[in-house]
Amino acid sequence: MSASPTELTGTIIAAHGRHYLADIDGEKLQCVTRGKKTNVAVGDVVHVVKTSENQAVIERIAERTTLLYRSDQYKSKLLAANISRLFVVIATEPGFADDLVSRSLVACEAAGIEAHLILNKTDVTDLLPRARERAAQYSRLGYPVHEVSAQAHPEETVAILTPLLAGQSSIFIGQSGMGKSSLINLLIPDADIAVREISAALDTGKHTTTFTRLYWLPEVDGKAGAIIDSPGFQEFGLYHLSEGMLERAFVEFKPYLGGCKYYNCRHMAEPFCAILDAVAQGKIWKHRHELYGQLLHESAQTLY
Repeated sequence: MSASPTELTGTIIAAHGRHYLADIDGEKLQCVTRGKKTNVAVGDVVHVVKTSENQAVIERIAERTTLLYRSDQYKSKLLAANISRLFVVIATEPGFADDLVSRSLVACEAAGIEAHLILNKTDVTDLLPRARERAAQYSRLGYPVHEVSAQAHPEETVAILTPLLAGQSSIFIGQSGMGKSSLINLLIPDADIAVREISAALDTGKHTTTFTRLYWLPEVDGKAGAIIDSPGFQEFGLYHLSEGMLERAFVEFKPYLGGCKYYNCRHMAEPFCAILDAVAQGKIWKHRHELYGQLLHESAQTLY
């Protein structure tokens, strides 16, 4: 379905409540949806119709390549659309939560998004060995871990991350205090100015950390890219994932799926379960299997 002459096509670069900001060839328009729909995510390509000089209504959303969202028992929250890579920012200090990291990785697998970890604050040398040891649990699962120090070695940090972001639409997520904002400011020198502009356009006042926003990256070797920065959060609910989706979203389960005696095995307490045997043998990290059990429980509680 082609866009009508009155429609403009742009990308959603910020969202706050039911208010959105679209970038249309460099022009920024405040957008709202028709009715009470809130199914628009940062990164969405949208077709809009202007209602005034700087305002528009979203008529429809173009087909998405990916959609990342989290959910609790009652509702879901869209994080970003059309992203190809997710970077979980962890640090030597403060301590990071394995639960949040693993939930983010499971969400990526379910959504078909490539996941990486960034270990920040490597200059805190006394805490680095323990942080590396914990991060290695994820590199053994096949997720790349990139070590940086945004504050102590900014140029080296930019040199490490720039090639990973070129040509990609990426999202940075992480708990508060991991240094995510420092990384964004390094990679996007005008990020603070952009945040103020977006905040003013969305009329959010001083609450600049409560909305998700997209920044365009300078081209590298002819490749453009974008970074989506999300607010720091402490929980990542995955109530929307079904049992079948969950078992496939744990990458370390894949070699054992289909090896259980019972076709409807839930991999929790059943006899002759290939997954449980692998946990007992140390081939599957016990923490990850415990999380799988927790996610199964959450999946069963969904009310929407």
